[in-house]
Parts: sequence; structure tokens; C-alpha cells
Amino acid sequence: MEHPETKHLPQEKWLPLEAAHHSRVKRYADPYLARRSAGKKHPVEDFLFTYYTQKPGQLLRWHPGAGVVLSGPDAAERAQWKFYKQLDDDGLAGAGLPSGTLAVTFDQEAFLAERTEAVRFAGIILSGTAARPAQFGCFGLHEWAMVYRQDKFQLRHEYLTLRLGSEGTDRVVEENRIRCSHFDAFRFYTPDAVPRNELTPTRENQRLLEQPGCLHANMDLYKWAYKLTPALPSELVMDCFELSWRIRAMDMQASPYDLEEWGYPPIRIETPAGKAEYVQHQREFAEEAAALRTRLAAALAPLLEAVGS
Repeated sequence: MEHPETKHLPQEKWLPLEAAHHSRVKRYADPYLARRSAGKKHPVEDFLFTYYTQKPGQLLRWHPGAGVVLSGPDAAERAQWKFYKQLDDDGLAGAGLPSGTLAVTFDQEAFLAERTEAVRFAGIILSGTAARPAQFGCFGLHEWAMVYRQDKFQLRHEYLTLRLGSEGTDRVVEENRIRCSHFDAFRFYTPDAVPRNELTPTRENQRLLEQPGCLHANMDLYKWAYKLTPALPSELVMDCFELSWRIRAMDMQASPYDLEEWGYPPIRIETPAGKAEYVQHQREFAEEAAALRTRLAAALAPLLEAVGS
């Protein structure tokens, strides 16, 4: 009998799952790698591979997650992967497998020895964000604040043009309330835009300010997911990745940049209709993110219990 907390996948079952994951990742990674080789940039579709620390090769690796045993000759390579271990006879018996079977699984002990603080911080962010009310009044103005009076400073994306020009962009910033709650957006503001933000997000108060309506907080579900790899199943990581991908597209459509030629028509947040369109998308993304946040929290719970959080 299998151990009640362990799921066993023989090679004929896990290899197709691995192949499906590879296909899913390559849809996004291959065009990025081709552009990088050609020295080209894409303002929307490069972002998840350049802003976040997870690289395409790392994302390509399929992981079944904690509590899953993979058996078969092709599992041998994984015994050398970080945070994996090959089962000894006791481990095989616990998984209901005969002695001598080649089988590997997630090494929780080794993982927590190195990643305890990451586990705890992810738990704080995920639970704290879920507990707060969602705010839907930012209208994506963080992107506009990043280029406010940018002629005085270094250009953020020198190969892109501003849809309303510099003066028109600055006017939008000046005529609207700026209330970004996310530090990793706020830290890219131009110096002149910083005092216009109603909040002062910092790394230290991030755990207190993150809220579930924020596009960037919802994009960051991908970050928390991959930081917990290989404890989490790759299917969950990719669900977070794909949500983040779609949020990035909408975020840039609402930005001050002219991205029509890239295939991204603008959401004109400088108008009432554009603001309404933005909020509609924002609410839909928040709903999807809430479901993913719940799944991440469930996957994280055993790790938090193990570290005493």
C-alpha cells in the first residue's frame, strides 16, 4: 500500500505530464529566446523573463510538487537536482514500492534548511493580502508615474513613444490621484512623481500594504510560486505565470506608451470610459488571483507547519 500522504507516479504516467509542461512553457519561452538571440526587445512579452529571476530553463523543468514519488529509469537524473532525493528502502516501503525501485521525491528537509525565511515571508504576504479589502481606484497610474517629467531623468524605455507625448503624460499624472500600494511599482517612479503618491510603500511595510486588487500583487503570485519550487507542482506555477502574463498585457495597454504596432491597443485611462474598462479587467483579475492565492496557501500550509509558522 502507498503511504496515505504520498502519491506515486510511475514513469509512464509522469513523462506525459512533463512533456505537456514543456509544451506549455515553450509557447512563451521560445519567442523570448529567439528575440534575445536576435538582440530584439518586446515591451510586453519579455517582462516575465527579465523582471523576475526565474529563467526559461528553470521554468521548463517540470516538478510534481511535495508528496509525489516519481519512479522509473528516467527519474535517475532528478536524483541530482537540487531539493530532490532518491528513496532508500525505508522510503520505498513507505511509498508502497518494492526494494530496488528507482524512485525520487521532493526533499523537504533540505528545502526548508535553505528556504525557511522565504516560506515564512510568502505565507505572510499571501495570507495578509487575502485578508485585506481590494482597492480598485489606482487606474494603472503607476506606469504613468514612472515616466513623469522623464525628460529630466533617464528615459525608461527609450525605444517606445508616449501616446500623449511628454506634456500630455505629465498632465494625466497631475490631474489624477496617485495611490499605488505596491513597493515594486513605486520604486520605479521618477523622483518628481514620488511625493505625488498618497502612500509610501517600502520593502519593510510591504506585508502591511499588499492588497488583492493590485495588478502587481497579483502578478507576483508567480514570484511566490516559483520561489517555492520544487515544493509546488509546476501546473500551479504555470497557472500563476499565465495569469501574470495576461495582467502584464493589460497593465501595458493602460500605460502611457503607444503599443498599437505591437498589437496592444490602448486602454485610455485618461478618460472615464478607459477608467471603467480598466477597473472591469482589474476586478476580473482579482477574482482569478484570489483562487490562485487560495491554492498557493494550501500548498504552502504543510511547509509552514513544518517550520513552526
